[in-house]
Amino acid sequence: MRKKLIATMVAISLPCFVMAEGQMGEDILSRNDLWVLIAAALVFFMQAGFKVFETGLVKKQHRAGIGAKNLMDWVAGSVAFYILGFGFMFGSSTNGWVGSGLMMGDGLEINDSFVFFLFQLAFAGTALTIVSGAMSGRTALIPYFVASLVTATVIYPLFGHWAWGNLLHADNMPWLASLGFMDFAGSTVVHSVGAWIALVGVWVVGPRVGRYDKNGKIQRIKASDYSYSILGVMILWLGWWGFNGGSTLAFNTQVPKIILNTNLSAAAAAISAMFHAIVFQKKSNVLEKIMGGTLTGLVAITACCNVVSSQSSLIIGVLAGIIHNIMFVVISEKWKLDDPVGAIAVHGFGGVFGTLCVALFGQQELLELPRWEQLAVQCVGIVTCFVFTTLVALLMFYILRRTIGLRVSPKQESTGAFFDSEEEDGEEDQDSTTGSNIVHHVSAKVSNRGYNVYTVKEYVELSMDFRSSWEAADRIQYLNEEGYVIPVESAQKQLNEMVAVMGSHTTSTLKRVRIR
Repeated sequence: MRKKLIATMVAISLPCFVMAEGQMGEDILSRNDLWVLIAAALVFFMQAGFKVFETGLVKKQHRAGIGAKNLMDWVAGSVAFYILGFGFMFGSSTNGWVGSGLMMGDGLEINDSFVFFLFQLAFAGTALTIVSGAMSGRTALIPYFVASLVTATVIYPLFGHWAWGNLLHADNMPWLASLGFMDFAGSTVVHSVGAWIALVGVWVVGPRVGRYDKNGKIQRIKASDYSYSILGVMILWLGWWGFNGGSTLAFNTQVPKIILNTNLSAAAAAISAMFHAIVFQKKSNVLEKIMGGTLTGLVAITACCNVVSSQSSLIIGVLAGIIHNIMFVVISEKWKLDDPVGAIAVHGFGGVFGTLCVALFGQQELLELPRWEQLAVQCVGIVTCFVFTTLVALLMFYILRRTIGLRVSPKQESTGAFFDSEEEDGEEDQDSTTGSNIVHHVSAKVSNRGYNVYTVKEYVELSMDFRSSWEAADRIQYLNEEGYVIPVESAQKQLNEMVAVMGSHTTSTLKRVRIR
């Protein structure tokens, strides 16, 4: 009886199963699509890796703020890249300079490009989130969100079109790709773009209060939790398997080799960074350099992982770790740029090195051009990326600084709050002075939601109209080296003394400063 019942049920359900299977045959993802979708998920998971890595390297009070910016990077990128950025990057090319079409997802169904869009969206999110760590600890959320929108809409898609604009429409002829520029998974297109925006942002927003003393000597700011950052590196390392492996856009025999090369470069970079820091850099910041070196190895192999051998991947990693350590010191100690997470050294200079490695270490038969011609074209791409990205970023941050301000208030920076609602009129609560009474910074409340911080010299060199409007509205505070507010009377006395010391030309300028 039971056997008859089972046979009857099978007989009834079999036609339905066959019909469903036939329908699925039309709609089911191919193996290639499934792999790219999995890779996209791994790249998206890198957002969590960046958040964990960055929050471990900043002060405890700033962890929530940097986490919020990581989240808003993805929010801004998802919307802006869908509405305009994807079309500018991968739409039908206009003379090789910008794409058109594919706006608001138009045409994605026709081209069956949903998986490709999601993969590229994850890449765009990576470029955006590089900036958050470099500018952490003092950048306000609203101007940062605006900067992320501009990056996802204009900066990343336009340069991306020049290098990758033919990935979706093979008949596109983007000008940089047509020259033979090669950047397999984005050492320049993703990482250097994000790093050069961060470079400009760090320079314009200025260092965290207390990062440098009056003589420009760097002051150590304690990281909140190195173990947290190490976990972030491991998450990023895993995500990079999808970042590089998925850039084949197919699940083919290249994928295992690409992932192996990626892994070897990261491991070799960690080793070289560690020994270089111990032997040649007096054991300073060893843990930061091991982590940063690892990430630099990952960035460097990203452009060339499909054209180099596994042995070359080890060499690239060793060199990447050393390059990271050298630039880590140059950026913070020589250039006086306050990058709390070392993003510029990792993604900027690691990206440049990796892009050059295409020509330096790539197997000739896999290159677009003869080796030395390939090297010249790689240099053209690197310089183009730097010039275009920095110029647009400079304009963007300059406008933001002049209109709404880039920074949080001095108290917000001290407490780690990132919205005014968390400390209404908080600047009046900080009038008690701690530490010295020597003026080191001037904080200006530029708008209701944004601040800028200047050195005394920078403040004096601002136009009189700006200074007068801020001073008349009682929007100026004078800060000591630790970031605490100095009474106006004491600050006024010091500035008057500076006028007497700095000479007649400077005096004529300083006399125009109206102290409250």
